[in-house]
Amino acid sequence: MALFFKKSLLFLPNNLHLVPQMLTMKRPLLLLTLLLFSFLTWANDPSDSLITLRKAMEHVQDSISNSLKYSTGKVKTDGGEVALDIPAGFKYLNKDQSIYVLTKVWNNPESATQGVIGMIFPEESGPFTDSSYAFVVTYEEIGYVKDEDAGKIDYDQLLKSIQEDEKKENEERTKAGYPEMHLVGWAQKPHYDSQRKILYWAKELKFGTGDDDNTLNYEVRFLGRKGMISMNAVAKMYSLPLVDQNISKVLSVASFTQGNSYFDFDSKTDKIAVWTIGGLVAGHLLAKAGILALIAKFLAPLWKFIVIFFAGIAAWFRRKLGRKRQGDSTVLPPAPPEAGDESVVETDDHSKYLPN
Repeated sequence: MALFFKKSLLFLPNNLHLVPQMLTMKRPLLLLTLLLFSFLTWANDPSDSLITLRKAMEHVQDSISNSLKYSTGKVKTDGGEVALDIPAGFKYLNKDQSIYVLTKVWNNPESATQGVIGMIFPEESGPFTDSSYAFVVTYEEIGYVKDEDAGKIDYDQLLKSIQEDEKKENEERTKAGYPEMHLVGWAQKPHYDSQRKILYWAKELKFGTGDDDNTLNYEVRFLGRKGMISMNAVAKMYSLPLVDQNISKVLSVASFTQGNSYFDFDSKTDKIAVWTIGGLVAGHLLAKAGILALIAKFLAPLWKFIVIFFAGIAAWFRRKLGRKRQGDSTVLPPAPPEAGDESVVETDDHSKYLPN
């Protein structure tokens, strides 16, 4: 769900701090093709070698999956501002393990994990599950977001405004070696729950010019006294019915602890954010914390092959060169951190949507 991009590859507002540095898909796929060609050319029996490689990849995947420890029910997070209540049908991966998944498994830079407090997966899915989604949860102290504009926003006009800005931003993306990104439309029109102070919406996105399935970017914002909880998911568009089916549960996952809710705001002491409701929605996909971490998974169908391929290749070369050690021949990424006890506290401008 991605996931987990920021406002653009080059433009970042304030402390919405996810800087995308992932490689373009063209480069790793080209490298992967060349390595695979060399691998099969050297092999005595390419079909046997592919079977061996697949088994090595599956072993790495299983080892990682079995090492991850999930939590359910009530969870307190680092910092104490945010409380999570993971409902039936979902499971929570803590901060340290989530950072491991985002960086070691999904191959994102450390900068992609700033502000991350965990990940939420459907009960039967995990980091390697296809045709599913995951929400990356972050907390950002951007200040108190005024919501007076919530009932005045024309989201159809806002959509057109964002689409009109694509050309310039895609020029920058292309120069940086990234595929173009196009906002096809709202997959879920923005909705603001003024009673619960929750904003959510979803975008249908197209990357590049190929015929691949479009991408779904589902975003949720929980507004608080000093900042907001963000939950971002990225999946293929065909997963939209599945996400919609469970979105009511997702909206009940996060809350603020006593003294940190939206209604605890003190105008004499607390900071007011430069963002309004319209400004939060207008911020482009790349400006949202957590999205880069998910997009790495869903941008290419062969994402996990890219991540795990090299472990299998290393094992095969050791055998080929007669340097195979006794026992397990695969090279695993560093083990994920211990889960710990989760039951205790441990721009583009869009200025017309911002306050004067």
